[in-house]
Amino acid sequence: MTDKRDYYEVLGVARDADQGAIKQAFRRLARDHHPDVNQHDPEAESRFKELAEAYEVLSSPDSRAAYDRYGFDGLRGRPLTDFEHMPFDDLFSVFFGGGAFGDVLRQAAGGSWGAAGAASEPGDDVAVAVELTLEEAAFGVTRSVSVEAPLVCERCRGSGAAPGSERTPCTQCGGSGRIRRVSSMGGFGQFIQTGTCDACAGRGTVVAEPCAECHGSGRVRGSRDVTVEIPAGIADGQRLRIGGEGGAPGPGGRAGDLYVLITVQADPRFVRDGNDLIHGIDLTMVQAALGETVEVPTIDGEPIELKLSPGTQPGDTRVFRGRGVPALRGRGRGALKVVVNVAVPRHLDREQRELLERFAQLTSEENYQHEDGFFDRVRAAFRS
Repeated sequence: MTDKRDYYEVLGVARDADQGAIKQAFRRLARDHHPDVNQHDPEAESRFKELAEAYEVLSSPDSRAAYDRYGFDGLRGRPLTDFEHMPFDDLFSVFFGGGAFGDVLRQAAGGSWGAAGAASEPGDDVAVAVELTLEEAAFGVTRSVSVEAPLVCERCRGSGAAPGSERTPCTQCGGSGRIRRVSSMGGFGQFIQTGTCDACAGRGTVVAEPCAECHGSGRVRGSRDVTVEIPAGIADGQRLRIGGEGGAPGPGGRAGDLYVLITVQADPRFVRDGNDLIHGIDLTMVQAALGETVEVPTIDGEPIELKLSPGTQPGDTRVFRGRGVPALRGRGRGALKVVVNVAVPRHLDREQRELLERFAQLTSEENYQHEDGFFDRVRAAFRS
């Protein structure tokens, strides 16, 4: 991520700029660099995407705070839009589909972009849940998911018209999908209101003979399989958006999106903390005192041989850099942190008790070194 420009530099604002200044800068630059305005500039689309990425981060208080404190590293793992690899048609729909981006850009263009015209019914967004093992989440996996959603009607190929028939412009609205209604204001002039055409439901076209299979909607209910590429480093609770893989649209509309909701199974060997993995090992107090060589599992599948020195303490931690989870759409991997737990026997027979009492008589303060408490060491393990 180090090859990216600073987001404040992209928008041309100071680091202490308020939200009003950030929004104003984005409006101005979005208008100036929109690809439709710069049709002969091959770099316009990439500049527009760069602006979109910067504005998404700086317009969110949480994302901006993380970026201000840690730079691009602070944004890893956050559910941000992947503008760089998004087709521009999908990017356009994100902006003009509503919300903050749509409002900002419509205002930036004086209300002309995305203006209401002949309406086409978009496809439904669809969500599916996918459960992964920790290894699959760490290294990525390809899954085929079954999506239950409206499909394009094969009989009419989505037109909604019966074979031999076709859609024609609506005569009531002239194909605009909008009509003007004029009402008298009782001697004070006329009131003109623009609304959706009732004859074509805002589509701008009508069919004389609807398709018998889909009844003119252009869609039928069904299911299909979609191949999903799940990236390495994905975390429990995150979601993936796959543009155009949701429900089929009405005639002339845009297909909905598919949202893949990720659930990661609990793993008995590791606890995940960001991109780090925590593994606990249990030693007897004799093993801790005398030292021990143990085998530590790794997410890669090849165990590590760990030699623990005599006098190992509860909460002692060994850190193996680069043996954790790969960064999501980033570089490098987290660490594997091995935390020691020392088990104390709960039940002793007479001989064992006598031996421990004799051991206690043979030791003194010199045999022990004062160190941080157990919980201090555990907290330090999560911070390291």
